[in-house]
Amino acid sequence: MPALNTRPIVPGFYPDPSVCRVGADYYLVSSSFEYFPGVPIFHSRDLVTWEQIGNVLDRPEQLQVRTGREGASAGIYAPTIRHHDGRFWMTTTNREKVMDGHLIVHTTDPAGDWSEPVHTAGALGIDPDLAWDDDGTCYLTYSSPGGIWQATVDPLTGKVLSEPRVIWSGTGLAHAEGPHLIRRGAHWYLLVAEGGTGHGHGVCVARSDSPSGPWEPHPENPVLSHRSLDHPVQNTGHGDLVELPDGSWAMVHLGVRPRGSFPETHVNGRETFLTGVDWVDDWPVVVEDRFTVPQTATAFTEEFADARLNPRFIAPGVDPRSFTHVTPGKGALLAAGRAPGAREAERLLAVRARDAAWTAAATVPQGDVALVVRIDDAHWAAVERRGGTVSARVVIGPLDQTLASVDDVGPERPLALRATANTEQYSFAKGPDDLHLGYLADGEFQSLVTVDGRYFSTEVAGGFTGRVIGVEALGGEALVTRLTYTPEPVPEPAPVLPPTTES
Repeated sequence: MPALNTRPIVPGFYPDPSVCRVGADYYLVSSSFEYFPGVPIFHSRDLVTWEQIGNVLDRPEQLQVRTGREGASAGIYAPTIRHHDGRFWMTTTNREKVMDGHLIVHTTDPAGDWSEPVHTAGALGIDPDLAWDDDGTCYLTYSSPGGIWQATVDPLTGKVLSEPRVIWSGTGLAHAEGPHLIRRGAHWYLLVAEGGTGHGHGVCVARSDSPSGPWEPHPENPVLSHRSLDHPVQNTGHGDLVELPDGSWAMVHLGVRPRGSFPETHVNGRETFLTGVDWVDDWPVVVEDRFTVPQTATAFTEEFADARLNPRFIAPGVDPRSFTHVTPGKGALLAAGRAPGAREAERLLAVRARDAAWTAAATVPQGDVALVVRIDDAHWAAVERRGGTVSARVVIGPLDQTLASVDDVGPERPLALRATANTEQYSFAKGPDDLHLGYLADGEFQSLVTVDGRYFSTEVAGGFTGRVIGVEALGGEALVTRLTYTPEPVPEPAPVLPPTTES
């Protein structure tokens, strides 16, 4: 059984990681689906501590996504980041415009502006990868019906230079996708995610003397999978390799941390994890306990001191800057969002939930507002304030109900949400966590209602994302002066004692 490396290097809904190194600097990107801006990008010097430095697709000219239930889990799929010939390159698929082909952008400064996208018309699928041969030929490798496809392209224009063809059908597991083409020594290695992005997920590898095959599968495929294992991290797959300056190698991959009663559910989406890699007979061998991953610092207090929004802020289907006007030192004025009785978010200023237990609070001195924890428009819970009345509202599929209300709660009292992780063992009645909806009075949490967190999990809602926490003005403008997110400790499960026999 693999060693229990249970901490993600990038916690929260940051799936499908891709990584590259330039000198001593590492850069990592992940999928963003229906949220804008798209493709968050992180920087690290040690592979285990990461800082978000921006979002690759942060202009409407680069990315179009949509709001609503049908937009959920569409948008940006499985990006790849690479560095070649002095430039950073990122390629991905926007499911909203899949018939345009994959999009490719580039830059010399990964924390700055990226180019306008070009598209690979005629090469259609998802999960694209870019790799260059010694003679400068650029290979676009991607997933489409039939397996893993490939064509040569001009990455500056997107022009497809060869007829796309299937180069590998995988090992026989379901859904060969997420390819990454890596050169090491005399061999090319093709990493593929197989088994679907659920419990059967895994990383499979093949090698060849040519970037186009034929491919010899790894004798121990899948090289990484936690399927059927009693491991707290599940659904492991979608790996990408990177070489360290000392010549050693590592792999980033996605995984989830399910909790609660059988069959368990996960709520924060697919997160990014790290393993070591050794090479044996020119094959990669995963070493799961190679790195010690510290607890990620996820807490923040946002008082909008800068006119520019922090790159952590996202919105489903729309640019958050289009409805958020920040006056430094005074707060963020949110334009009118959804109507008070509406179910679908229109202008939700959100961040990703990143921990098993947390408290989030919003200070809104002007306007009616909702503080929301959300998987999609059919699975969310909110504390809503209209005038002096604060209500707890829950939407689960077709059900939409206000569970509790209290009057005379002034705007000086922040709205608050709290998630408390369940660690009780051998219960068939526990979700992954409890969500508490309420407000703060003199700094103390006042709960209106508690709901089972499983109803706001991926297993219930479906899709590829995780929870976000956000604020939205209801009916008219609202001024937000402070947002806080604070992780809370999760107690270890109580030891299971042997049964006693009474005499």
